[in-house]
Amino acid sequence: MQPDERDAGYLWDMLDSARAVQQFISGVRFQEFLGDRKLQLAIERCVEIIGEASRRVSQEFKQAHPEIPWKRILSQRNILAHEYGEIKQERMWQVATIHVPALIPQLESLVPPPPPDP
Repeated sequence: MQPDERDAGYLWDMLDSARAVQQFISGVRFQEFLGDRKLQLAIERCVEIIGEASRRVSQEFKQAHPEIPWKRILSQRNILAHEYGEIKQERMWQVATIHVPALIPQLESLVPPPPPDP
């Protein structure tokens, strides 16, 4: 199932933020991550955007693409947005270094190419 224009926009937001996470974390070791509050907040914000955009993708599209862990993505967003006192940086590191990189090729296969320039 190809995304409609609205879903495509949300998928693009997810992909853009996922790529940002990958760029931010590139070459960073866990101990460096723990010592860099700005980096932690940047990763948290990108993961929150991924979750918020995923929440807005239509149910029909989600059902057509069960390979995307929609519920897990939204659950992580909810923790970041509502239970921020419970954020575990070890978990955020796993999200940033394992789960987000795995999500990128899945999203790339779903995001339609941009329209040609006029």
